[in-house]
Amino acid sequence: MNNNIEHGQIKIADEVVGIIAGLAATEVPGVAGMSGGLAGGIAEMLGRKNLSKGVKVEVGEKEAAIDLYIIVEYGVKIPDVAWQIQESVKKAIENMTGLNVIEVNIHVQGVNMEKEEKKEDNPLRVK
Repeated sequence: MNNNIEHGQIKIADEVVGIIAGLAATEVPGVAGMSGGLAGGIAEMLGRKNLSKGVKVEVGEKEAAIDLYIIVEYGVKIPDVAWQIQESVKKAIENMTGLNVIEVNIHVQGVNMEKEEKKEDNPLRVK
């Protein structure tokens, strides 16, 4: 049996990579949601159906670069949340697609102050 036989190409759409990144990011504690940009100077929070709109993806043959536009919960340590997002997104994309993620850039677009949580509910909250 010849192991060098090429079966064809697999092309993963940028939007698929964007959805994976958006889902991985929103699962991180301290992330209120993805941002669709600034409307009237205020960050617009996207619903779960529009996650990929808060993500910019550049996909090559074997590599990907991701830019995420997020809204964080009030009181969290933003550098800690950003690091966790980077790790979570990199792991999710590499595991699901086989692409090598070369960078995950985090753009904090706003702070969600609507819901108050108890400090012990969120391990990333500033104490």
